[in-house]
Amino acid sequence: MKKIIASLDEIYKVVDYINKTIPKEAIIFLTGNLASGKTTLTKEIAKSKGIEGEVTSPTFSLQQCYENNLFHYDLYRIENEEFMALGLFEEFDKEGWHMIEWGDEALKKFLLNAGYEVFTVSITPFMPCEDKERRNYKIEKN
Repeated sequence: MKKIIASLDEIYKVVDYINKTIPKEAIIFLTGNLASGKTTLTKEIAKSKGIEGEVTSPTFSLQQCYENNLFHYDLYRIENEEFMALGLFEEFDKEGWHMIEWGDEALKKFLLNAGYEVFTVSITPFMPCEDKERRNYKIEKN
């Protein structure tokens, strides 16, 4: 497990660590409260992979597919059964990084049991609470 404290101007530290330590095929759960920076981190990862187009939260589309094997999911308003019924589970067989926002522990356990490499990046506000620009990033292999 690695912990990094970073502001938006320092988020490259988190991205550099992720790029160096997470294998090229992995599922990465992004956890944190609403507006904690999950999509922002995905945008910075996309930039580091040379993706120049707009990177947005897939809140209503459920999934965004980007070049250079980057996939981004938002499961906030969908249950695991519906995710499976839509055939999205098969997407995890595609080579690359699969960034999942709002994925639950049941999905994580299922993916681990299916043999996928799963990581979690937890994003929480930095304390003291007066410093609203910095975040704690905890990166761990599950």
